[in-house]
Amino acid sequence: VQLVESGGGLVQAGGSLRLSCATPGFTFHDHAIGWFRRAPGKDLEGVSAINNNGEIEYHSDSVKGRFTISSDMAKKTVYLQMRRLTSDDTAVYYCGSRGDMWRFSTTWRRTDSYTSWGQGAQVIVSS
Repeated sequence: VQLVESGGGLVQAGGSLRLSCATPGFTFHDHAIGWFRRAPGKDLEGVSAINNNGEIEYHSDSVKGRFTISSDMAKKTVYLQMRRLTSDDTAVYYCGSRGDMWRFSTTWRRTDSYTSWGQGAQVIVSS
């Protein structure tokens, strides 16, 4: 199942941006969604995730307090609201879905646990 990301772009440092991850074609409640990013020259990094019920958020320390993740069940879309952006947030952002919720709270960063991915959305933060 393909995920569709949107909302990337160029933003000044200190600004905000919201990414969307549309999930057409599958049952929303059966899947958790994670957001990952790949900065230039770096590995894929887990940023944020939300469980299959859309009730629990997880964030990496680097974005905690600045990013929030939410879901709209009716639109089958997960949002990543990014605030107080810095140049360190410049990256291609990907959303992924996984149906395995086992120990999700401790395994949400594992990229190999996600079975579907979006095409990526470029975020550039200018200083």
